Amino acid sequence: MSHYLSPGAYLPHDAPMLLLERVLNVSEEQATCQVTVTRRGVLAPFIDASGNLPGWYALELMAQTVGVWSGWHRQQNGEAQISLGMVLGARELKCVAGEFAADSVLEVTVTLLMQDERFGSFECEIIADGKKLASGRVNTFQPTSEELNSLFEQRKSS
Repeated sequence: MSHYLSPGAYLPHDAPMLLLERVLNVSEEQATCQVTVTRRGVLAPFIDASGNLPGWYALELMAQTVGVWSGWHRQQNGEAQISLGMVLGARELKCVAGEFAADSVLEVTVTLLMQDERFGSFECEIIADGKKLASGRVNTFQPTSEELNSLFEQRKSS
C-alpha cells in the first residue's frame, strides 16, 4: 500500500481538472504519478470518440505531477496550504503517437533540473508498458499570494 495521499491532497485542483489517480513515488528530485486512460476514470471527460486521450494533455499531466512533487515537499516542510503554481512553458515537448491509447496505464515522471525560490525546471516523461510515449522540459513559476491576489482581482474588474 502506498504511503502517499491521493494527488488531490497535494494539488489545488478539483474534478474534472484533477487528471492523476495515484502518487507512486516522491523523492528529493523526482515524482512519479499514474493514471489510466479509460472512460471510467478521472480522464473520462477528455477521452476522444476512439477511447484515446489526445496527446496535448501530456503537458497538463506533467504539470500536475510537478505540482504533486511541490505539494508533497511543502507538506513535509509543515506548510499546510496548497499553493497555486504556474507553467511558464515547455521545451521539446513531444508526444510520439499524438495520443495515449485506450486502457493504457500512464506513468508520469518529473525530475528536477534546477530550482530557486520561485522558478523550477523539470525533465518529464510519460511511459506506458515500458515505452516512452511523451517527453519534454516543463518550466514553472511560483507566484506570491500578493501576485495571485492582484492577478485575480484584475480579472474580476475586467
